[in-house]
Amino acid sequence: MMSNSEKNIRAFLAVEPPEEILQAVIRLQEKLKPEISGKLSWAPPGGQHLTLKFFGDVSTDDIDSIGRAVKARLAADWTLNLKIEKLGVFPNARKPRVLWCGTSGDVEKLAALQKQLEADFAEMGFPEEGRPFRAHLTLARVRASHGLAGMDEALQKHSAFSAGEFTVKELVLFQSRLTPQGAIYARLATFPLAG
Repeated sequence: MMSNSEKNIRAFLAVEPPEEILQAVIRLQEKLKPEISGKLSWAPPGGQHLTLKFFGDVSTDDIDSIGRAVKARLAADWTLNLKIEKLGVFPNARKPRVLWCGTSGDVEKLAALQKQLEADFAEMGFPEEGRPFRAHLTLARVRASHGLAGMDEALQKHSAFSAGEFTVKELVLFQSRLTPQGAIYARLATFPLAG
């Protein structure tokens, strides 16, 4: 029998956009696939989240502690309205590694919430993310930049893309199980926003 302290759950905290937003993003991916050639790994349908914190491997005790911290932080009014729109790449157009869909709306408020949660989790022993927070949905990961074609054209062609607006109703703690077919996500806990 497994002990409670074994760190065998790969977890992250995220905002999950509603189904109609995700469907619009999936339709965009289907348009982009024939337009961009090269070694890309496309995010699976329904695999898009606005990740606030990736924890890595945690224990069931950690899950409980994370839950208590999130509930305490969400006790304040955190009304968040977001819009999923526009395309971009990380880190830059010369050497793209991630193709993403961006966010607008209450992004500064979301970033403030993420920063406060990051500090809460750091106090619990989870290392802080070194990169600045940028709310995005990953569309694809570029596996190799040589042989990549059509990216600039696709970014320009779909620059006016918008999947729609939504009000964030909850944060979700997900488990991510890695399989040969890609990651499989399962909800571990949901945390309603008080707003």
